[in-house]
Amino acid sequence: MSDEISSAPQDPLTSHEYDGIREYDNPTPGWWHAIFAGTVIFSFLYVIFWHVSVFGWSIHDRWKEAELAEFARIFGSVGQLKPDEGTFLESMQNPQFMAIARATYLGNCTACHGRDGEGLVGVNLCDDAYKNVKKIEDIFTVINEGAKSGAMPAWKSRFSENERIILAAYVASLRGTKPANPKQAEGEVIPPWPTHSVPVMSPQSRERSPGS
Repeated sequence: MSDEISSAPQDPLTSHEYDGIREYDNPTPGWWHAIFAGTVIFSFLYVIFWHVSVFGWSIHDRWKEAELAEFARIFGSVGQLKPDEGTFLESMQNPQFMAIARATYLGNCTACHGRDGEGLVGVNLCDDAYKNVKKIEDIFTVINEGAKSGAMPAWKSRFSENERIILAAYVASLRGTKPANPKQAEGEVIPPWPTHSVPVMSPQSRERSPGS
């Protein structure tokens, strides 16, 4: 019995009592306080590094880095594209190019032209009427230089030329599609895009093409 008494906690009792039960004044250990203080200090450093300093990065920065790496991988094997009719028609048949261009379109063009090109503030891209386009190459010009006194912004300094070329091809590919709630046609109806068959060239075949 004496062993049990001697082994009882020696901490003093607190004045707090609940339902006849009193508790010992047994404070948390020093290492616990050290960890708590460390988390507080870490939180301040975290906020300063990620939200104030120029050294932090975001998921958007990492996404852009990965995107640029992927573009470099794809376009590095293809080389520099040319903004001509043949390249636009060929790119329209390239699923990989169209997937990249659609991502670019969704991230930058939907606010004005709608998710599927149906037209919101900007024109409907799915019908046969155009304001500033007479031939397929003009889409690239509008993307580069903008239109309507800046209402359509110029994207020349925002994307690489290859990105703008396949974006123009993607916009051209929207013609004739049937989005929900399309905006009323604006501008004048122009002839259809050329319909001659254009082979989808692989990077290897492009490198082996005559004159390359």
